[in-house]
Amino acid sequence: MGKLILFGVVTVVFFGSLAFGAEQDAGGSELVANPLFEEAELPAGWSVWRPDWAKAACRVQKNVGGGLLVDGPNDPYAVGGLVQDVKGIQGGKAYEVKAVCQLNNIRAPYHTVAVRVEWMWGGKLVHPAGMFVRGPIVKGSSAQFDDVLVAPEDADGARLSLEVKWPGTGSIVWRQASMRPAAAAPEPRKVKVGTVYLRPRNSTPEKNLELWCEQIDAAGKLGLDIVCLGETITAIGTSASLGDRAKRIPGPMTQELAQAAGRNNIWVVASLNELEDDAVYNTAVLLNRQGRIAGKYRKIHLPREEWKKGVRPGNTYPVFETDFGKVAIQICYDWFFPESTAIFALQGAEIIFAPTWGNTLPDEDGKVDGESTFRVRARDNGVYMVPSVYSGNSLVIDPMGKILASSEGKQGLFWAEVDLNKRESLEWVGHWRSIGPRHRMPHTYGLLPKVEQ
Repeated sequence: MGKLILFGVVTVVFFGSLAFGAEQDAGGSELVANPLFEEAELPAGWSVWRPDWAKAACRVQKNVGGGLLVDGPNDPYAVGGLVQDVKGIQGGKAYEVKAVCQLNNIRAPYHTVAVRVEWMWGGKLVHPAGMFVRGPIVKGSSAQFDDVLVAPEDADGARLSLEVKWPGTGSIVWRQASMRPAAAAPEPRKVKVGTVYLRPRNSTPEKNLELWCEQIDAAGKLGLDIVCLGETITAIGTSASLGDRAKRIPGPMTQELAQAAGRNNIWVVASLNELEDDAVYNTAVLLNRQGRIAGKYRKIHLPREEWKKGVRPGNTYPVFETDFGKVAIQICYDWFFPESTAIFALQGAEIIFAPTWGNTLPDEDGKVDGESTFRVRARDNGVYMVPSVYSGNSLVIDPMGKILASSEGKQGLFWAEVDLNKRESLEWVGHWRSIGPRHRMPHTYGLLPKVEQ
């Protein structure tokens, strides 16, 4: 049994069946006609939507246990569902959208079942893709969708769509779909994100740590939430050998950085050479606001300059929880390989930090260079990318590939405030962060490792 606050009253949801409070039964400000699929074959207000190619249509029928059952008995790649045009929408207002369905033998719920709101004006679509409602949140055999969406200023209606795509041999039973005015729009989730451009010269590892900690102090004075430092920060501009600078983590290197993070109440990302047993890694640490190590990532893709020295690759792609959202870290040469960024994004990373020796140089002579590649990685995966480099510019890039902050050839700290709850839409496609993963075809990617052998 799950318990949640729904429409201003406490509502108990029994996964597999649904119980509503008195206010829900009374209707209240419900905008959906017949939000429960309990009695009629097809409740008034709802229509069955089918694809243009009739032979690819799902079957929709009343389920013996209640609800409307959608399946593809003759075609595992069938598509279809239910749709209702919702009246009474006011532009700029927030609406709470919820739905519950039962999953029967559905192998990939996120790819198969979705709830979409398409905003309307004068009977025409405001945006052709609409917006996905967050979900499904799967508990046992039940899936729940729950979101608050803000109508565009010019919207006067909405189309609520309960979608099924390629159910295979399984089926979906829709039990409830609701849309109501929300008390308020979702609060922005604003984060002040910083990156550093700093290239010491004729220095030492100890002096470098002092210089980088000065940048952490500068970020603290600006009230930033997190700052990204460069790659192997005790190596750049020094003559220290790998043996000289490879230290244990935690250890003296991270202790100094941790003190700076703690006194400035800021998260810090930094890359160092880590010694563990008899192995050396290029490791990025994530320090929390108290200066404790919240996680670390070991660089996986190693260029010749590193593996020739004996640096060992990592083999995991961790994603870290912070007090403002989920982050991941990749290091320099990792950005040449699109798979790593995709893996982080698919695990929920919202910001990917990239301590990088080089480079984010702009394109020249029509050739794609580092700046464009980082922007494409952000756009491909719907994430913020934050490289801190020694060649080119340290950047903060948004999920649309737009550069929000750049060092522009200067040394120091550069930052931007971002809203992790913002959902920008690509023309025709929609909000890529929610659409892209649904349209991936991972079962077809098995060829990738085979052709690399």
